[in-house]
Amino acid sequence: MLRLADLRLLLVAVTLFGGAWPITKAALADATPLWFAVSRTMLGALVSGLVLVVLRRLNWPSPRDWPAMLGVGLLQLGGFFALTHLAVALVPAGRTAVLANVTIYWLVPMSVLLLGERVSAGRWLAAALGLAGVAVLAGPWSVDWRQPGMLAGHMMLLLAAFFWSCAIIVTRRYPPRHTMLETLPFSFLLGGSVLVPMAALLEPDGGIGPGAFWHAAVIGGVVAPLGTWAVIEAGRRLPGSVASVGFLLAPVIGVVVSTLWLGEPVGPDVILAGLLIGASVVVATRG
Repeated sequence: MLRLADLRLLLVAVTLFGGAWPITKAALADATPLWFAVSRTMLGALVSGLVLVVLRRLNWPSPRDWPAMLGVGLLQLGGFFALTHLAVALVPAGRTAVLANVTIYWLVPMSVLLLGERVSAGRWLAAALGLAGVAVLAGPWSVDWRQPGMLAGHMMLLLAAFFWSCAIIVTRRYPPRHTMLETLPFSFLLGGSVLVPMAALLEPDGGIGPGAFWHAAVIGGVVAPLGTWAVIEAGRRLPGSVASVGFLLAPVIGVVVSTLWLGEPVGPDVILAGLLIGASVVVATRG
């Protein structure tokens, strides 16, 4: 039985993450991708840590917390952020929002094979509708694959979605003793331990200019702590088939924001994809 509170978490997650990609794309006019990802993790660690201090809930992790923290920190925050921030420099923001959130490719079969989750016929139908919406929205036939970095960017996004799916599986297989909120600052620091060396190695002359300061503040101070917590909890509490279909709402939001703010084109394919993904979410939540 799906709980309304868990579905609300899912809505918060997809709204924040869907809107984050156009902001990140705009930030790259005055920031380099990996250093922007570093700011996201470090600000996320600072803000989530301060919130826990105020709530008097900042505790050192217990041994039972480490599997989930390593999964979230190294895979979802380190690997996912590195790949997606590099890819958004190569791929339009709307397309990045689509492919980065397609955990459905990985999460449904992994939930069945690794967690023994039973998926009803209705949720298989929801997955099929969602994938059809993604195919229409991504529109691989409309991409000029000869552009430098276009294929590599798409491969990065599919691998990023795989890392995110693995992190969800780990948190469900090995639930932490403390809440995910209480482990979040440490998870962000683990993500930073991956991103800082990568940024120093690959972007030695990079950084964040004044024009991207407000973007970094919004992404690192709000989207990173709140959105990451909501994403982790939604993925952990909801069945894999529901969570993965629900995450497909993020691309729809990302495409809408990219269209309104960045002027990326919208056409009947976007409308059709939105309808298919919306239908998939309705079918998934009804079982």
